[in-house]
Amino acid sequence: MNNLPQEIVIVGGGTAGWMTACYLARTAELMANNSNVPACAPKITLLESSIISTVGVGEGSTPYLRHFFEFLGINENEWMLKCSATYKMGISFEHWTTTAEAKTTRPAFTESDNYFHPFFSSLDIPTADMYFSAVNEYRKGASHDINPSHYFTAAHMVEKGITPDAICSSANIDYAYHFDAGLLGDFLKEYALNKGVSHQIGTVANVECHEHIITALKLDDGNTLSADFFIDCSGFRGLLGKQALSRRFTSYADTLFNDAAVAIASDATASPATALQTRSIALSYGWQWHIPLTSRTGNGYVYSSQFCTEAQAEEELRLALEPDQSYQQARHLKMTVGRLEEHWKGNCLCIGLSQGFIEPLEATALMLVQYALHHFIDCWQSNNPRREERYNSEINRMFDGIRDYIAAHYYLNTRDDSAYWVACREDLKVPDTLSYLLNAWDKGASFEQALNEVDNKLVYLRPSWYCIFAGMKRFSNNTTPLAQPNTLALRTMQQSVEGAHRAKQP
Repeated sequence: MNNLPQEIVIVGGGTAGWMTACYLARTAELMANNSNVPACAPKITLLESSIISTVGVGEGSTPYLRHFFEFLGINENEWMLKCSATYKMGISFEHWTTTAEAKTTRPAFTESDNYFHPFFSSLDIPTADMYFSAVNEYRKGASHDINPSHYFTAAHMVEKGITPDAICSSANIDYAYHFDAGLLGDFLKEYALNKGVSHQIGTVANVECHEHIITALKLDDGNTLSADFFIDCSGFRGLLGKQALSRRFTSYADTLFNDAAVAIASDATASPATALQTRSIALSYGWQWHIPLTSRTGNGYVYSSQFCTEAQAEEELRLALEPDQSYQQARHLKMTVGRLEEHWKGNCLCIGLSQGFIEPLEATALMLVQYALHHFIDCWQSNNPRREERYNSEINRMFDGIRDYIAAHYYLNTRDDSAYWVACREDLKVPDTLSYLLNAWDKGASFEQALNEVDNKLVYLRPSWYCIFAGMKRFSNNTTPLAQPNTLALRTMQQSVEGAHRAKQP
């Protein structure tokens, strides 16, 4: 195995910076353990400014995060306890569509306007095909139950409050986490320092570079920091990639309108209705997140500044919270949505917000950090002369594929209570891949074939696309009433979960 660069400087702390430090330190450790030839461990330094704060409000993840901690060799009980973490089985999407007539200025929502996007596992195999078949038959006009919560085990676990650690490991269920981002950063920092990563406090005053190569960082205290390789984890500022190296940025603003957020923490809640899932609740100009942690509840409003002001967004979020929780301090954030065209070139790699950002609707930010690091190690070791080109192409595919799925949430909405939601349908630039899938779906063509034909561009797989198209009720030519819950699917799903639950018991 090829060694890593021998001197690496990571610019920026936060979750992305410390994830990067942990990943590189663990990779170097495994390389040394698996090599017959003594290898020189790289010197890894993380430079963190004492005057520039991190974003620090990320609270959700995808199942990919489990693999990160497994790679580090950390038991989930250890880090979850220290980071106020809870389990996450999926996302409840509420009020993104409305089938009821408007009452005054707001629509009247019903339970049928909500759907659950589950994580999928081997326990779902007996019922997943039932779901795909039911959806496709409903597209043809037959009456069927197309509620994903009646077919996928994650929904049953949420309803019954069954946590993943109560299921036998052989079931191989998929799940993710909610966590306190600040505490997670502290935990990763401690791990990295214990692995030999050097922590330096300082602020970059100037970046010295020649063409695409960074030669040194000048700090505001007059010191100089040099290295073989630099990793930009400086957030939206993009000190190295965007500013010093002038890497081109591809904006997603014409597809994803949301560019701001306001966050307000509230007290922890033990309500079964909010446990084990992220709630994504559509509001007038975007959506509200509701995330249960052990120490508090995370609340936020992701919105478009084209359609409302900071004050309006904060007011609407406070109105959505419980009255006794609305007094908490609000934190406002701006978001730059899009990606770099070149994430790695020369001796500089951009990771995290410095390389790009897709709004947090599906909590993909840390997954992209993790995937970018993993793919970088693979490409670095390949010694392929086109390794940078291959790396950038794959990371761009990931970003664009996630954008396509996120965009579907907005384009498929059926709300008409604000100009924002109407614009999401009428003015949103629909990505080519999403347009292709919409066309196949609307024409009644084989959705399976359509998914297969664009498979190399997709990040979200077959079950997710069925759930969003059916969950958002994309059945423009079908007025067939929905059937009663599929009792066979429900019984099969419940038996799968209960059997795996019993197998775990002593």
